[in-house]
Amino acid sequence: MNVRPYLIGIAGGSASGKTSLSNKIQEALSVDCTVISTDCFYKDLTPSQLLEVAEYNFDHPDAFDFIEMNQALWKLLHCEEVNVPIYDYTRCRRSDSFIAAKPTQFVILEGIMALYDPKIRDMIDLKIFVHTDSDECLARRIIRDTEQRGRDIHSVIHQYRKFVKPAFDEFIFPMMKFSDIIVPRGAENKIAFDLIIQNLKIKKNSQDN
Repeated sequence: MNVRPYLIGIAGGSASGKTSLSNKIQEALSVDCTVISTDCFYKDLTPSQLLEVAEYNFDHPDAFDFIEMNQALWKLLHCEEVNVPIYDYTRCRRSDSFIAAKPTQFVILEGIMALYDPKIRDMIDLKIFVHTDSDECLARRIIRDTEQRGRDIHSVIHQYRKFVKPAFDEFIFPMMKFSDIIVPRGAENKIAFDLIIQNLKIKKNSQDN
């Protein structure tokens, strides 16, 4: 690529619909689009942390490697391919393999901390915050974590009450003020989605010309 990729940041609470919105944007643009989750940059847990994994706060900024995330995005925006880590939720560690992320016309960074780090925020061209009712988020999280991440319902609810909701209130919700667009209900909000796609297609056409 000769043109700097257009970076989209999509933040919001856990299970608010960030990934669904990212996938729907990618589909609607009908062009190559690289999607990266901030979850890829979770730090490996130490042996002592693994022993107390039920008491580890995955929703705190300290759980993420923002330096590595920053470096990966910088390379993509400078048209360099980058190896993005793959996080294994069942082992709470990174796997031995990577995702080869290519610099495409649009790059999407999605995750609870997508708009948290000021340096990363400054790179992002379009900042989106997905805002979904907390009860709906909890219901989605229970289904996701029990079906896909090998957790039981009691641990999911414990984690939500002790870490997820307090972290949302302290770290994630305040990111809304940095967003360019707030999307209630995520991909279900057709009017907001259409406005986003209209904006991105205008950007796409300007780059093509």
